Amino acid sequence: MQSKTEHLFELANEACIKAGAEIMKIYETADFGVEMKANNSPLTLADQAAHNAIVNILEGTGIPILSEEGKDIPFEERKNWDRFWLVDPLDGTKEFIKRNGEFTVNIALIEGSESVFGSVYVPVTGILYHGGRMYPAKKRVNGVDENLSLNPKRMDLKQKLELENLTVVASRSHNSPDTQELLDSLANPAVVSMGSSLKFMALAEGKADIYPRFAPTMEWDTAAAHGIISSLGYNVQIRDINTPLRYNKENLLNPHFICY
Repeated sequence: MQSKTEHLFELANEACIKAGAEIMKIYETADFGVEMKANNSPLTLADQAAHNAIVNILEGTGIPILSEEGKDIPFEERKNWDRFWLVDPLDGTKEFIKRNGEFTVNIALIEGSESVFGSVYVPVTGILYHGGRMYPAKKRVNGVDENLSLNPKRMDLKQKLELENLTVVASRSHNSPDTQELLDSLANPAVVSMGSSLKFMALAEGKADIYPRFAPTMEWDTAAAHGIISSLGYNVQIRDINTPLRYNKENLLNPHFICY
């Protein structure tokens, strides 16, 4: 018999998959209906369709929903939430527009300021990643869950950065001079570029060692993957401070961080 918590996790997984189906309907058409937001980032018909699909499933839980496409909820209200869903209906809109397949649907359950569970769905491949605190990380392929049982050797960030031949994952569309400076300080690194929360999933599958993000992200960009990858022994740590990313801040912009 499923516990109430397990039921919530499965609802998050279901919502991701339903949103992905809505995205693919639009991805396969000629017109994405691209508009530009106030911050000059793109918005498509798929973003809104995915948002609606997710809300239709999750609103029945009675848990508040904070979504990129419905984010204008004042902090005065949010600060009183004990837990809430943090949603990015289409992470990697630029990749979606480029039709390179590197976009995801992200849903996290936040308790306090911590991501306790995440669900990340890749609509083009149909692969679902999910897991979190007290819930083993898994990869679902063709409806079958495979355990992601990676247990990297525990070391601090300084030790990690001294290793040779690190595989570093970087953004496809948002690189920065600070990232390049870090790469220049490493001994013979290999760099893998990709979009959306797939960068975190590369670490989750053991395909990369470190993910520095020294460019802007929002809380909904990281929360779901953070929940998954933390269950595998990874840290998502604020740059230059031994503190993990926190959620439901007054300003939803993340500080620069490094995942290792």
